[in-house]
Amino acid sequence: MIKRLNPLYIGLLSLFAVASMSAKAMQLPDFTELVEDSSPAVVNISTEQLPSTAQGQPQLNPNAKELNEFFRHFFGQQPLDKQPKRKQRNSLGSGFIISADGYVLTNNHVIDGADIIHVRLNDRREYEAKLVGTDKRTDLALLKIEAEDLPTVTIGDSDNMKPGQWVLAIGSPFGFDYTVTAGIVSALGRNLPSDNYVPFIQTDVAINPGNSGGPLFNLDGEVIGINSQIYTRSGGFMGVSFAIPSNLVMSVVDQLKNEGRVTRAWLGVIIQDVSSDLAESFGLDRPSGALVSRVIPDSPAQEAGLIDGDIILEFNNEIIEQSSELPYRVGGLKAGDVAKSIIYRNGEKMELSFTLKNYPSEPDQLTKTQQQENRLGMVVGEISDDMLRRLNIRGGVVIEQVIGGSAARNGLQQGDVITMLNGTSIDSVERFLGSVSAIPANHSVPMRVIRDGYPMFIPFKIVE
Repeated sequence: MIKRLNPLYIGLLSLFAVASMSAKAMQLPDFTELVEDSSPAVVNISTEQLPSTAQGQPQLNPNAKELNEFFRHFFGQQPLDKQPKRKQRNSLGSGFIISADGYVLTNNHVIDGADIIHVRLNDRREYEAKLVGTDKRTDLALLKIEAEDLPTVTIGDSDNMKPGQWVLAIGSPFGFDYTVTAGIVSALGRNLPSDNYVPFIQTDVAINPGNSGGPLFNLDGEVIGINSQIYTRSGGFMGVSFAIPSNLVMSVVDQLKNEGRVTRAWLGVIIQDVSSDLAESFGLDRPSGALVSRVIPDSPAQEAGLIDGDIILEFNNEIIEQSSELPYRVGGLKAGDVAKSIIYRNGEKMELSFTLKNYPSEPDQLTKTQQQENRLGMVVGEISDDMLRRLNIRGGVVIEQVIGGSAARNGLQQGDVITMLNGTSIDSVERFLGSVSAIPANHSVPMRVIRDGYPMFIPFKIVE
């Protein structure tokens, strides 16, 4: 027997369902007002570059010499090899106006190598921009256009952002001007392999080629980041994008405005995260701090007495939870500043004071070990005596940075210790580099690696 429901009951259920859906809808943000208010200050950026030959010289008409006399005698024109070369225009990215008198922010990689930079506004006005300055380390560029009373964005405080908060991006992905995408903050303080200075804001906002340099807004319509990079295996968006925090951005802008370049403090260490296994091996209660895997010679760190194996727990009265936080804290200071630090060494905490220097401009000052981008796609350094004792080995080199290439393809990680390569025992960086140079391309050789205290052999191939 089928029981019939009272129509009034059915109506009440329907009203309840509609009310429930309406309540949920009310909880979702409406971005329309934000977009209307902010879009006028977002710009499209395109550049022009001289066509070049493989040798990097402007392309000339191959018949120019033969035609020069013809043009000169009959048309009075300039010879072909003296005429201005046609330029190629490319739409590359986005940007936004930060002052009514024409200062515009974008990514350095958007305008890198450009001969002419064009800025197109939301109302289709177009200006040729002057490059005020760039900072490759943070991938930022400051431009200036000659205009007045321009619409501007409001800069927010990126330190107030939390995972789960709504954010919105406006840009020109694939040339589709003023495309709006939204999502949430996925994580804060992300450290990318290509750059350990910027504590990126990770989001799931759809970012694609053309969004680079565009603003990332919070719900108050404030810019809290510049969309800069994505993580992808396909070449397109895969749900992981990264933005440069606004607080870091504005500290760079101030220097670019005043000096045209950026100088930042330098400590002189190569660091890595403290894993749970490393924390236990060092006697720490929990994983925290920045583990010093290498102290650069003649650096402020060495002059203050820091040694390999120290763990930096606090820097300039700021607790360091992850190693990615340290470069940002150091870079926010100036040369000559004195920063106190709490470090952990041999089971005890102690205090050191660092007198910081300018970040070196010459590669030699950072040592060839740090700058070495060898055939294996990694930077290696000498292993400390303390690490030799803990691992109970006689020699080896420690991987300080995985740049990419063969090292990344073969799964090597920062902190791995290489003790043997192609049958040769490794006891120094010099021996390691010598062994690398003897390895034939596209040929597998055995490599002995110690990771988290466990030795293993891997077949290693250099792909060229």
